[in-house]
Formats: sequence, C-alpha cells, structure tokens
Amino acid sequence: MERRTLGAAALAVGAVGLGCMPMSWAYSSSRQRGEESLRAVHRALDLGSSLLDTADMYGPFTNELLLGRALKERRQDAFVSTKVGLLVGEQHIVANGRPGYVKRACDASLRRLQTDVIDLYQLHRADPEVPIEETWGAMAELVQAGKVRSLGLCAMGARGGRRSGTRLHDTTIRQLQRVQQVFPVSAVQAELSVWSPEALETLLPWCEARDVGFLAAMPLGNGFLTGTLTPGQGFEPDDVRARHPRFTAEMMAANQPIVAGLRRIAARHGDGVTPAQVALAWVLAQGRHVVPVPGAKQERWVTENTGAEGVRLTAEDLTEVAELPRALGSWD
Repeated sequence: MERRTLGAAALAVGAVGLGCMPMSWAYSSSRQRGEESLRAVHRALDLGSSLLDTADMYGPFTNELLLGRALKERRQDAFVSTKVGLLVGEQHIVANGRPGYVKRACDASLRRLQTDVIDLYQLHRADPEVPIEETWGAMAELVQAGKVRSLGLCAMGARGGRRSGTRLHDTTIRQLQRVQQVFPVSAVQAELSVWSPEALETLLPWCEARDVGFLAAMPLGNGFLTGTLTPGQGFEPDDVRARHPRFTAEMMAANQPIVAGLRRIAARHGDGVTPAQVALAWVLAQGRHVVPVPGAKQERWVTENTGAEGVRLTAEDLTEVAELPRALGSWD
C-alpha cells in the first residue's frame, strides 16, 4: 500500500487507516464480537493498513484492550493512534484536560495497548476549565519522556461549539494556533467525506500549509456511503445513527441520489469497484497528507476499504462528485 507521511514527526502510515471504534463503541453492540474484530485488525495489518485509530473512551477502555491483544504479536506492523481528554459517565461525557490526569491516562493506555510507546497521541476535546496550552504541555512532556512519538488534535464535532456567523472549524483552528506555540501538531482528525466536505473550506488548507497530517474521520458517512443501508431499516438504541439527523427513514431516502452517483462512478472503474471505494478514493484525492480512517469490524469490510487505494479518480469523476446533491438532515 502507498505510504503517507504525518506532520512534523514525519511518521509514515498506510494510505488507508482503520478506525477501531465500531468494534467496541457507538455502533450496534449486539454485533460486536471480539475475535471477529481481532481478525479484522490482523487483516488490515496484512494489507498495509498500518494506522490503527482508537481512544481510551471507546468502551470505555475495552477498545484499547482489544487492540492490545493484536499489538502484543504485531507491534512492528502497526502505527498506534489513541486519544485522551474525555471521560465517560453513565449518561454523559465530560472533558478532562488536567495535566496530571493526562499523564496518568497515557500510562493506562500504554498498559492496555501492551506497548511502550504511542505513535500518535491525540487530544480528543479541549477542557473548557483548563487552558489548552497546559494540556498540550503535559502531552509534550510525554513525547520528551519517550512514551509518545507525536501529538494530534481532534476537531470539534459538526455542530458542537458552533456559533451563528462562524465557520465550522474556526474554534479548532484557534486551538491549533495556540498549541502550535507549545509543541508541533503532527495531525488533525476531523470528519471529511463526500457528504460532509466542510473541512475543505478552512481546516484542510490550514493543515496543508503547515505540513500537518489530516486524518479523515467518518469518510464513509457512518456507513451511508457504502450503499449497504436501507432507508427505514432502524438502528439499535445504542447506535449513534439512531439519533443522527441524516439517518431518519425520510432523510436516508432523500439522500439516495448521493449513493447513486457513487455507484455510477464505481461502474466506470470496472467490476468489483464499490461506492465505498469511490467515497474513500475521493478522500484520498484531497491531498497527499490526507489519510481516511474508515471504521470496520469485519475482515471483508477492511479488505474492501483498503482496496480503495487502487482506485484512481479522474477529473471527470471528481467533478461529478462535486455536483452531487447536498446531503440533507432532519434540521434542513
């Protein structure tokens, strides 16, 4: 697989990563099976998809434990990315950016992951009660201590913290400007997909201008862009899509033209090319510093996703994607 370089630390990863969250968190718990997920991780590593993206809050903690089982055998094949800064309660999630907590959390992640170093340590969310420079400074000390190789920042969610009249990623860019004064940012993780292209406006250009890697979260639109979901199929209560404004039966039906467009492009690239691969190829085409991180928990989806690296979209394809209808949600 093609290799791409992340930021200041110049660390190379496979062009397509593996988002491990669905294995333990946020998607249909009845379909989460540890052994099946382990096989998916090994398949990704076999195919050169080296970036494994997790977080201590996924589970919480169980996702890191799961990955630790694979890393114990194959640490040299993997690029380990995990996150800190969010605590999960029974009915809520809160930020914690206190320096002492960050250092303890890192040690706990290292134990669960069964490794002595984390390749990319990301701040999941800034703590509004703690200056972000203090949190980032504690993370920088972890690099100096040899426990972490590079640092990253996760962008605010699609609507979290957004004020009227501001662009989507204004808050994240202000945070990035502040932490860059403390220690270099190697990567930014934010949603980027055919149906959520907002990062192209300001955040991706900011990263490109500063040689900062970009991890594209949810590049398959929470599974919608694969074309495998049926409007009105319903989701389990613990599935994030059960409350997502684009996953009501009405909105899933309204957004089908987007999938149809991806299917048309896939058909031009030959038998076996899927809408999901076209969606990932579009993300890959946004820049050499961009690495899509599709979530998967089965070997077959990992195999399909990594195959996107071989799909080369033409100028005609990219124009057609740009002309697809805007995605609708229940707020529209």
